[in-house]
Amino acid sequence: MDWALALEWLVKSLVIIFALLGGFAYTTWYERRALARLQVRVGPNRAGPFGLLQPIADALKLIFKEELTPPGAFKLVFFLAPIMTLVPSIIIAAVIPWGRTVTMFGREINLYLADVNVGIIYLMSVTSIAVYGIVLAGWASNSKYAMLGGLRSAAQMVSYELSLGLTFVAAILLGNSMSLVDIVEAQTTYWFALIQPLGALIFLTATLAEVNRAPFDMPEAEQELTAGFHTEYSGMKFALFFMAEYQKMIVVSMMAATLFFGGYREFWFLRDTLLSVDATWLISGHQFTAWFLAPLYLFIKVVGLLFLMIWVRATWPRFRYDRLMAFGWKVMLPLSLAVVFITATGILLEITTGQVMWLTVGVPAVSIFVGLIAVVFVYRSLWRKYYETV
Repeated sequence: MDWALALEWLVKSLVIIFALLGGFAYTTWYERRALARLQVRVGPNRAGPFGLLQPIADALKLIFKEELTPPGAFKLVFFLAPIMTLVPSIIIAAVIPWGRTVTMFGREINLYLADVNVGIIYLMSVTSIAVYGIVLAGWASNSKYAMLGGLRSAAQMVSYELSLGLTFVAAILLGNSMSLVDIVEAQTTYWFALIQPLGALIFLTATLAEVNRAPFDMPEAEQELTAGFHTEYSGMKFALFFMAEYQKMIVVSMMAATLFFGGYREFWFLRDTLLSVDATWLISGHQFTAWFLAPLYLFIKVVGLLFLMIWVRATWPRFRYDRLMAFGWKVMLPLSLAVVFITATGILLEITTGQVMWLTVGVPAVSIFVGLIAVVFVYRSLWRKYYETV
């Protein structure tokens, strides 16, 4: 057995786990500060400078808070459901690359835990099982509010998982691979979000629904279901649900950055400038490669995508549940099918004619046109329903 390789896997696993745990804590701080700025409020500013110790204060409060279990609950499942929700949000990060290969300690070390040749399928499978913990939490609580929240989450997951999977297909077609490393490297010249902007928009919208973020937070709609699937949870069990939500926010932002925004690669419009920086540096007479720039690029993109999620929460009202489901089946699914068809057609025309413009110009133009047509139809449908009620 290669003990050095086992140690490498252990270290990288711990780096991913602690990065997600620390990221979860400070994503809560980031969201509260950003929401306060958007809504002209102050936000957390008491615990430490700029409120930076607020996540630690919240963690201590939840650790020492009393945990209650409803007398009619299925206790084993009630206990395991938060863990089942949390684990997928961590293990999904195993295949997301956050850099290239570097040489350290006489070994070549990959800046990712695993480069699976079917990494896209791994992502889809793990994201689809995350709903089990939520559904079981609602069922095991023996509460009508919690049960309705769990059922809503399952229905929402089924509705938007189809659109999400089809946008994965668009990324596979553009990258000509299911490996996430290959997909990132295929975005050397342009991000896939520029070639397929409609696909990137559908992906971001579907991921909001996948992680139950506003305006798709119907499984925990407090005006209707008290707190939804976690109504009966308190203390650390509630904290695990809270942790899973924010970790899933980070992970889906990493997925979006990897599939459509170049991942760990430099920003395409600054490519020549950044490549001159990401060269071999001379420090104290020794050659030192700026390997840390690749994770930095990914970190910047993830922070930007997290801000987009926070911005949507601050500005968009919650969907009515029937319209949320109709939007998933009648708008998102047809559009995602159109995205796959347009992308495949553009690639085929590029191969047969040898003209790159079919892919770089034709696909984005047709995608934007189809998206505008969908907006017009949705707008007319909403006005028609409005006039019917007047």
